[in-house]
Amino acid sequence: MSPLEIVILLPILAALAVWLGAPARATSIIATSFCLGVLTLLCVQYHGSTGAELRYTHSIAVLENPAISFAVGADGVSLLLGLLTALVAFAAVWQISPEKPGIYHIASLLIAAGAFGAFLCTDVFFLYAFHELALIPTLLMIALHGHGDDEHRKAVAWKTTVYLGAGSLILLAGLAWLVLEYSGGEKLTFDLTALKAQAATTPLPAAKQASIAFVLLLGFGTLVSLFPLHSWAAPAYASAPTPVAMLHSGVLKKFGLYGLFRIALPLLPQGFQAPWVHQALLFMLLGNILVMGFVTIHQKRLDDVLASSSVMHMGYIFLGLAAGTEIALRGAVLLMFAHGVSIALLFALAGRLRSQLGTLELAKLGGLGAHAPVFTVLFAFGAFASIGLPGLANFAGEVMIFIGSFTQFGTDSFGPLQWTVVLALWGVVMSAVYMLRAYRSIFQGSASTGLFMTDPAIAQRVPMILLAAVLLVAGCCPWLLLGLLKTDLASVTEAASTAVHGAAKAAAGATH
Repeated sequence: MSPLEIVILLPILAALAVWLGAPARATSIIATSFCLGVLTLLCVQYHGSTGAELRYTHSIAVLENPAISFAVGADGVSLLLGLLTALVAFAAVWQISPEKPGIYHIASLLIAAGAFGAFLCTDVFFLYAFHELALIPTLLMIALHGHGDDEHRKAVAWKTTVYLGAGSLILLAGLAWLVLEYSGGEKLTFDLTALKAQAATTPLPAAKQASIAFVLLLGFGTLVSLFPLHSWAAPAYASAPTPVAMLHSGVLKKFGLYGLFRIALPLLPQGFQAPWVHQALLFMLLGNILVMGFVTIHQKRLDDVLASSSVMHMGYIFLGLAAGTEIALRGAVLLMFAHGVSIALLFALAGRLRSQLGTLELAKLGGLGAHAPVFTVLFAFGAFASIGLPGLANFAGEVMIFIGSFTQFGTDSFGPLQWTVVLALWGVVMSAVYMLRAYRSIFQGSASTGLFMTDPAIAQRVPMILLAAVLLVAGCCPWLLLGLLKTDLASVTEAASTAVHGAAKAAAGATH
């Protein structure tokens, strides 16, 4: 049995135990602590490994035709996102207050289990199914225990369900199309390794690759809140209970990006470099960065600022995907991890602020730095990481994306991608504007309403200090995380580069 199977199944068993009457807080903390320990150990073992093959693999056949197996395996990208899931899940269940019902712990454990399965399974069927498993408790918790009045919660939950349901159906259609094209013969297979082998030996025509790639981009992009399919995300994060907001914005939305890295890029290398697909992606990611940047600047509540900024920052990761170079892709994966930690920390702190003061309206806050210095410092870690301050984890990822995007597959021309980078850099300025303004409104000056808060107890600080420490360590020593990605993304960029250069040579030959 693979340790990855234990990591996936343990949160499900813990949720079942809580439902049957086990102590909710103790059970969920023990389960997530164990998963965090296992994944940390696996990352340490994998660090610096050579070769792009999957590790810790195991497979249990479910069906023969179509070939579906509960198969697990991990490379550096999978392990890094699994570690992110474990970190955020541990912090999320720890900060659930004792008076909350057990359903908070059950939902958090099921979301974590779904994320673990989506990142660690190597069968396309189970990869998709585990993500859907995680969506169900997310939507139910927004509708039943979210913030705001009953009508608002249900409206947000319904809108989120419609968007994510439509995105999932589009994604299912794209995955089914991909499986049908690459399986070959009469026997269909959902095994990702077999599909990659088939794609390497018998690639699809470039035009068909482009069509499938665009369908997958729409499906995965909706789940990631890619502009203009994004309007569900900010209200959902702002309305969700704190642990759900931490897990969904910090972890679960990374599934769409992971799917593009794991499935779409390796199997459809020419598809994503088709001019019309590539240009559409550039326009959409600029919408995330620039449009959502202006939207975030105009928000009046802290939860809305955090929710909108989370949508905005996905544009940078899509920029790394559009560039396709190894350094840009490694930066994108690093930013996925860093953003997940920083936004989870900020939502945890916002939840603490809401529970003590009863409001997150920036106009009603102020002067909290004098009353809660520890809270102020912890919030600074999350806010400055989100801005991209050097020394914190987000900075390294963003710099790698910007640098890697100026050289696309060895070409030195200044084209649409490079102009996109120039425009995207203004997003860094907008991030500084809205985050520093929020920080000043909350912690400096004095509150017009006289509200003040105290620092959380020492035990309550544990998950927040852990997340802040991860941001600092990963920012000062990014090689600790990049060492997991030495070879995993090199094969992806090599395949894409070969496909693009092959297409260019074919076009040149046809011209002559």
